[in-house]
Amino acid sequence: MLQASILFILAGIAEIGGGYLIWQWLREGKPSYWGLIGGVVLALYGVIATFQSFPSFGRVYAAYGGVFIVLSVLWGWGIDKKTPDLYDWIGAGICIAGVLVMLLAPRN
Repeated sequence: MLQASILFILAGIAEIGGGYLIWQWLREGKPSYWGLIGGVVLALYGVIATFQSFPSFGRVYAAYGGVFIVLSVLWGWGIDKKTPDLYDWIGAGICIAGVLVMLLAPRN
């Protein structure tokens, strides 16, 4: 589970970071190389996610979606300096609960 968690976090940082760089290029007027680097980082995200050991693509990506939401809230707090409110934290907690159900539920 530790390896899966690390891969989820690395994938999230790559996806959010790549998207953020492209956002900065297109919406905030940063140089075009920011967008190019963002595209490369987003491609890296796609590769990182394939290292998960879970056999089902759909289940891995659905579970990753919950982790992505939590990481996005943290990114907004740490990078954009937008403090999450109570409902952001409640929503993030619900997402993590869903991730745990999806990944840890007993299956045949």
